[in-house]
Amino acid sequence: MTELSPRIDPPMAADETAMLTAWLDYHRSTLALKCEGLTDDQLRLRSVPPSGLSLLGLVRHMAEVEQHWFQVILCGEELTGGHFWTEADEDGDFNGVDTADVAADFAVWRAEVEAARRASAGLSLDTVGKRLRRGQEVTLRWILVHMIEEYARHNGHADLLRELVDGETGE
Repeated sequence: MTELSPRIDPPMAADETAMLTAWLDYHRSTLALKCEGLTDDQLRLRSVPPSGLSLLGLVRHMAEVEQHWFQVILCGEELTGGHFWTEADEDGDFNGVDTADVAADFAVWRAEVEAARRASAGLSLDTVGKRLRRGQEVTLRWILVHMIEEYARHNGHADLLRELVDGETGE
């Protein structure tokens, strides 16, 4: 259910595009690895109040982030809402985990990762997104670096959440 692709260490020497995409895929696979082997209830387990963080919430959040940066900003799609958030609940990706369909939510995340890969395939890192972010142009290079940062930060959360769930630690 959680698998994207096997986690492969990024190359030590590569061109910039290969390096950035390898690091992004590494972090995507790391999040999947942190969720591997857990039950639905374990994936829903929240950290400590007042935080609403859970592993499933992180997966749902990253699906939203993938969609936003690659489909909306890079490709210019018009979306009226997200997969999990609504105007009434902007944190629905985290708040809605208690009754969420775990398999369906992981499928959404995997689909957004694949859509992001397709959207950026063959583009120059200097490609400017079709939509502005806070009034500024954004390049694919910036999006990839930001996505690496976003996954790395949330994978740190995932480390702590996984340890809370079953004591498992590691990369």
